[in-house]
Amino acid sequence: MKRTIFLIAMLTLLLASNMFGQVTMPRESNKQEIMQMVGDTKINIAYHRPNVKNRVGKIYGCATEKAIQQGNNTGPCLVPNGQVWRTGANENTIIEFSTDVTVNGQPLPAGKYGFFAIPDKKEWTLIFNKVNAEWGAMTYKAEQDALRVKTTPVKSKTVRQTLMYEFDSISYNSTNVVLSWEKLMIPFTVNVGDINGRVLTQLREAIKNRKADDVRPLNQAAGFVLGQKMTGSYEEAMGWVNESIKARELFGNLNTKARLLAEMGKKAEAISTAEKALQAGKAATPPANAGAMTALEDEIKKWKASK
Repeated sequence: MKRTIFLIAMLTLLLASNMFGQVTMPRESNKQEIMQMVGDTKINIAYHRPNVKNRVGKIYGCATEKAIQQGNNTGPCLVPNGQVWRTGANENTIIEFSTDVTVNGQPLPAGKYGFFAIPDKKEWTLIFNKVNAEWGAMTYKAEQDALRVKTTPVKSKTVRQTLMYEFDSISYNSTNVVLSWEKLMIPFTVNVGDINGRVLTQLREAIKNRKADDVRPLNQAAGFVLGQKMTGSYEEAMGWVNESIKARELFGNLNTKARLLAEMGKKAEAISTAEKALQAGKAATPPANAGAMTALEDEIKKWKASK
């Protein structure tokens, strides 16, 4: 009996301990994680968001002799010039890139970094540090830096009450990352490099490993080369689409071949192949997409006019 009571008591304590361990305690500066895809690259930022409160004009601009914060800031401002800042609150801000990138034109390998900054009157230094799991910047070590770049802060007329990171001007292979808080915006540009080259490498690998009767990787790769106008790979793409056609003639692969031929300056071959594609499209069950066939008919007219 005593043993049973003891076991019940221990089980109760264990359950209580597990329940307590699952409690999420609220924090004054809440955490946010944001993610942005740029081409084939995932950029992730995890940071904590302090509020300005009644500190407008007391966030930036003062000076300090201490390059590393020693403890709670007791100076006239929160983020002094010349001192390493965690670019957020609580734990250091973390930024992660899934592929190699450049930041403001400087190369940075794929990986996870602690993101810090050193403010100054006219120009800020942005730091990507190999150590990414520390509290604040008090244990920061410059010898662990993977990259330092310069940026010019931009003044804002409005007050950003809660510190925020955002992605702006997102293009096929680049984006501007902007840290904004109080009346300052701190921008930097991330370029993800040769997306087409990386994707083409993966497509070649998919073709290499495909099953003999699976022509989808062939069509996908040829279509990608055509769509991105990768002229140096047109001959390779033609080989892929011809292999697909050899397996089975369809509107899709004939359409791709016709457009590749036109891009390569072979208009007569392009026209005959396109007309064959239209025949295959109309004979298919169900017929090929009407919009795609109309678009190809329009291309035939242009090719005939330019012969």
